[in-house]
Amino acid sequence: MLEMLSSAQFWVDVFKIIVIDLLLSGDNAVVIALACRNLPVAQRKKGILYGVGGAIGLRIVLTFFAVSLLALPYLKLIGALLLLWIGIKLILPEEEHGEGNIKAETHLWGAVKTIIVADFVMSLDNVLGVAAAAKGNVSLLVFGLLISIPLIAWSSQLVLKLIDRFPFIIYAGGALLGYVAGEMLVSEALFKPLVEAQHSLHWLVPVVCAVLVLVVGKWLAARMAVKAEAVHLVDGQVSSAGGQSGGSK
Repeated sequence: MLEMLSSAQFWVDVFKIIVIDLLLSGDNAVVIALACRNLPVAQRKKGILYGVGGAIGLRIVLTFFAVSLLALPYLKLIGALLLLWIGIKLILPEEEHGEGNIKAETHLWGAVKTIIVADFVMSLDNVLGVAAAAKGNVSLLVFGLLISIPLIAWSSQLVLKLIDRFPFIIYAGGALLGYVAGEMLVSEALFKPLVEAQHSLHWLVPVVCAVLVLVVGKWLAARMAVKAEAVHLVDGQVSSAGGQSGGSK
């Protein structure tokens, strides 16, 4: 254990897990707040505490399950492709969680159930990213989760504010997910003979995947921005025409 803790690679992988957890779980605090907003004041802390506890337990189980799955032949290839898309999706603009998206409960256990279910739906990409960064190392997985989970629970709002102020954090996170996907690809048994013959692929493939996520993510984000601008322009013209028609009557 002491030898593992003294390894530089161990701490690099722990850092990857923490960053992935923070970036992909930054909106969990919003979900928790919305689910508990109608609880009596005396029960809100309990609702948050029980909800976060249940969500943490569920996430640990899911992550261990993901690690076991990624140990099976050829599933790393599928996992890497999924992780590439998750990295691209992280860069794309998202809709905010509104009050209509999360059901507010008036009963403690109803709020706890809502938090756990919402976290399950939102954590699938997070679980895959963490499992990939752990590379099957259970000790690393547990250590990384134990460090990152309290950060998620108590500093999600801070992370959201930092992302709003420094957008490059999102791009760095997307590139990191692409890099981890590349690491997963070169460890796939299908490509083992090729990787052993060309040792440069160990770093070249992850770098190419990181760049791919950034390029595709920015391209799709730009297309979405142009499309949204065109829709707003058409809506404005329709509204203007409707106002003039109404005024001429």
